[in-house]
Amino acid sequence: MRTEGQVSVIGLGDMGSAIARMFVERGYATTVWNRTASKTAPLADAGAAVAATAAEAVAASPLTVLCLLDGTAVDEVLAVVGDTAAGKVLVNVTSCSPAQARANERWAHEQGADYLDGKIMGDPPYVGTTNILLPFSGSRSVFDAHEATLKELGPISYQGEDAGFAAVEFLAQVAVAYELLIGFLHTVRLVQAEGLDVAEFAERVADSVAAYPALLTTMGKAVKNGDYAPDMGPLNVQAALMDDMISHRESRGVEALRMREVKKLMDARIAEGHGDQGFSSLFELLPRL
Repeated sequence: MRTEGQVSVIGLGDMGSAIARMFVERGYATTVWNRTASKTAPLADAGAAVAATAAEAVAASPLTVLCLLDGTAVDEVLAVVGDTAAGKVLVNVTSCSPAQARANERWAHEQGADYLDGKIMGDPPYVGTTNILLPFSGSRSVFDAHEATLKELGPISYQGEDAGFAAVEFLAQVAVAYELLIGFLHTVRLVQAEGLDVAEFAERVADSVAAYPALLTTMGKAVKNGDYAPDMGPLNVQAALMDDMISHRESRGVEALRMREVKKLMDARIAEGHGDQGFSSLFELLPRL
């Protein structure tokens, strides 16, 4: 048992249990707590100490990982923990908004505690492996001091001093995936309506997606610098496809809302005299709500 490796884990759902078990198996003196006490039994059998209350769990270790269902559950636990957190480090990996992460940090500082916010991009079986990613944000000095322990969870990254940045990163990454996948499913509906084999089509798309990383990097730099080269070809050329894409979808009863949005933005950008620029230049027309 490593004497310098003490950690508590609050919340023993699938992810929290995986985190706690990983710490136990790697020799950390691990204390656990869960609202439903029966969930602590397998970890107790594995060698974890079981706290009677959340406050007792926080008191037991210099660092406590909170892995709960949602932000409301975090609020409830913090209310019970109170000033027991003084002098401790709280690492919250529960999914929540950037605003709540910042509020959690303010609360922790009011109690005399340090706070890091983290998010988990991966599934419970991958905790402690390279098949999971964890962005963290908050105090750089606190992150540096506990980096070795956090790395036990898997590959980690530091997003910045703003406690909300890990949540920004997580939500943005998930949003990109959902935007891509719902667009893919609508297109699969179109391909199916035309009688093509959708599984074979998906294989071909998977091959073409291999070119996306370089394109995404180029587009990100273009938006940052405001210098829009014709990344996918000039808008003047791309726009010529849009009427056919929209009419094709609608002829088969497939949703064309996104294609109509793209056409509207392209037409507006070209009308402004930027037809020689690339797709990334549409960013300039996206509204700020």
